[in-house]
Amino acid sequence: MSTKNLNKASAAGALVALGIIFGDIGTSPLYVFNAIIHDRVVTDELIIGTLSCIVWTLTLLTTLKYVVLLLRADNKGEGGTFSLYTLVKRRKKWLVMPAMIGGAALLADGIITPPMSITSAIEGLKNIEYFSYIHTDTIVIVVLTILCIFFFMQQFGTGKIGKIFGPIMFIWFSMLAVFGFLHITDEPSIFKALNPYYAIHFLTHYPNGFFLLGAVFLCATGGEALYSDLGHCGKPNIRVSWTFVKMALLMNYFGQGANLLKNYKGMHMSVANINEFKINSFFNLMPEWFVPVGVIIATTAAIIASQAMVTGAFTLIGEGIRLNFWPRLKIRYPSEEKGQIFIPGINLMIFIGCIIITLYFKESNRMESAYGLAIILGMISSTILFSNYLVIHRVNKFLVWIFLIGFLTIETAFTIALLNKFPKGGYMAIIAGGIMFTVMYVWFRSRKIKNRYVEFVKVQDYVPQIQEISNDKTIPKYATHLVYLSSANNPREIEHKIIHSILNRKPKRADIYWFVHVDTQDDPYTCEYSVEHIIPNDIIRVEFRLGFRVEPRVNLLLKQVIEELVKNKEVNVTSRYESLEKKKVMGDFQYVVLEKFLSSDNELNFFEKIIMVLYFRIKMFSLSEERGFGLDSSVVTIEKFPLIVGPIKKYPLHRINE
Repeated sequence: MSTKNLNKASAAGALVALGIIFGDIGTSPLYVFNAIIHDRVVTDELIIGTLSCIVWTLTLLTTLKYVVLLLRADNKGEGGTFSLYTLVKRRKKWLVMPAMIGGAALLADGIITPPMSITSAIEGLKNIEYFSYIHTDTIVIVVLTILCIFFFMQQFGTGKIGKIFGPIMFIWFSMLAVFGFLHITDEPSIFKALNPYYAIHFLTHYPNGFFLLGAVFLCATGGEALYSDLGHCGKPNIRVSWTFVKMALLMNYFGQGANLLKNYKGMHMSVANINEFKINSFFNLMPEWFVPVGVIIATTAAIIASQAMVTGAFTLIGEGIRLNFWPRLKIRYPSEEKGQIFIPGINLMIFIGCIIITLYFKESNRMESAYGLAIILGMISSTILFSNYLVIHRVNKFLVWIFLIGFLTIETAFTIALLNKFPKGGYMAIIAGGIMFTVMYVWFRSRKIKNRYVEFVKVQDYVPQIQEISNDKTIPKYATHLVYLSSANNPREIEHKIIHSILNRKPKRADIYWFVHVDTQDDPYTCEYSVEHIIPNDIIRVEFRLGFRVEPRVNLLLKQVIEELVKNKEVNVTSRYESLEKKKVMGDFQYVVLEKFLSSDNELNFFEKIIMVLYFRIKMFSLSEERGFGLDSSVVTIEKFPLIVGPIKKYPLHRINE
C-alpha cells in the first residue's frame, strides 16, 4: 500500500487492516470466557460482571488509549515502542528503560501468542462428535505440525498470501458477529453489562473477583501489536476498521455470556464437567454441523494472528538493531513490499520458544496462565513514553497527569491481578521477556561503557603524516582506495585506533583514504549523505544519514556515492598503477574492519565486568561487522585490536640493579 493511501481511509485499506492489525486481539474470543469460567460456578454475577469488565477494558485500554490517543504518536507514519521512543528519547535519558521493557514484552508476547491461539482453535475439535474424545497429546502433535510449517514458510514472506489475510479476517469477524448476535437473546439481562456499575460491583464484591482481571485482560492483549503495525495501514484505516472489529468482538462476547447463562447457569466448570459436556464457550455458539467449518476458520485466523505477531517481532528487532538495542543479525527481504523483512535468527528463536510453550503447557487453559503478564508491562511502558510525548508537544499538564495517573492506575490493577498467575505459569512469560530485556540492556549498556574510553583525535593533526605515507613509494601499496568505518559523529574527528591502524600497526599506503560514518536517524526512512573533501582526491569523509528502518548496506551505498562524485568530477577513482591508469581501469577498494576483543589489561567494577563478559558472549551469536554493514568479504580485511575500557593502574615497580 502506498504512503498516499495510508493517509486516508478506504475500503481496501480497512480490509488490509483487518488482516494485518487485528489478528491478536481478534482471536481473543477463543479463550477469554473459557479462562473466566474455568473451575468456577456460572452465575449472573460472574458472567455479567466479567462481561462488563471486558466492555470497559476494550473501551478504555484499546479504543481510548491505543486507537484514539497512541495512534497520534506516529514517527513519519510508523508506530510501535521503538518509534515512540525515538520521538521522546531526547527528553530524558532514562526513557530507554521503558522502551526496552516494552520491546521485550512484545517479543515475549510473540512467543506465547502462536501456541495459545492455535491450540485454542484446534481444541474446537472436541466439539465435533467424531473427535469428542481426542487426546490432548494428539492436539499437541497437530499444533506442533502447524507451527513447524508456519515458521518454515516465514522465509518466503507473506507478499502474495498476505493479500488474502484481509478477506479471511473479514469472514472471521463476520462469523463472530453473526453467532454472537444469534445468542444474545438467550438471556436479555446480559445487556446490563454495558453499565460500568456491574464491573465495579463484581471487582469489589465477588470472592477473589479482582484477580479475575487477569483473565479479562486477555481481551486486550493485541493493543501493543495494533500500534506497532501502524505503518502497514495508516491510522485512518485502523480507526475505521476498529469500529467493525469492536462491534464483532462485543457481539460475540455478549453472545457467549448469554449462552452460558441460559445453558450452564449453576454448573461448576470443573475439568471433568467441561470434558463430559464438551463445554467450550466459543464453539458452543455454533450449531454442531458448522463446528468443523468453524474450527478451520478459527485455526486460519489464529495462524494469521500469529503471522502478525511474528512479523511485528521482525520489524521490532530490525529497529532495535539500528538503535543499538540488539546485536546485528542477518536480515533478508523476501519481497519488495513495505515492512516485509525476515530475520532467520529471530524466526528460530521464536519457533523454539513456541515449541517449549506448547510442550510445557499442552492445553490452552494452562497456556492462559502464561499469557498477559509480559504484555501488561509493555502497556505500562507505552503509557510512560506517551505521557512524555504529550509533554514535548506542550499538551496541558493537567491533561497529561490525567492520562498518566488514569492509565497507570488501570494497568497497575491488571498487573496485580496478573501476578496471581505467576506461580501457575506466568513465570514463563517473565522468563521469556527477561531474557529479551537482558540482551537489549547488555548490548545498549556495553556500548555506553565502551564509548567512555573511545579516544577521538583531530583528523587535521594527522593529515601530513597520512599524505607522507600515501606518497612514500618505499611502502608497498595496500590498496588504491582504503575505506574505514568510523563512529565519530564530529566530521573533524576520527578514532585514534584508525590512525594507529594506518600509521603504526603496519603502515597502509593508499592513494585515497575514505572515512565512512553511518548516522542512524530518528525518522524511519531517511536516506541522505554528505561528502567532505578533507584533502581533495586524497582524504575523503562520507557521512550517511539513514533512518532506523533503512538497512545500512555500506558497500552499495558507497558505490552509488562514488558514481555521483565521479560524474561531478569531484574525485578520480582510476587506478594509480601506471599500466592500469593508461587504460583508465577503476582502482581497487579495500575495507578495513577493526574487530574488538576484551583485553586482559582491564580493571572494571563488578557490574561492568559482568556487562562486558555478557556482551562478548552475545556477540558470538551476532553478525560480524562486515556482514552487518553489507560488505563483500572479498574486499574486507579484519584487524583485531584490544578493547581496554578500564586500564589497570601501573604496578609500583622499582629498579634494583643500579
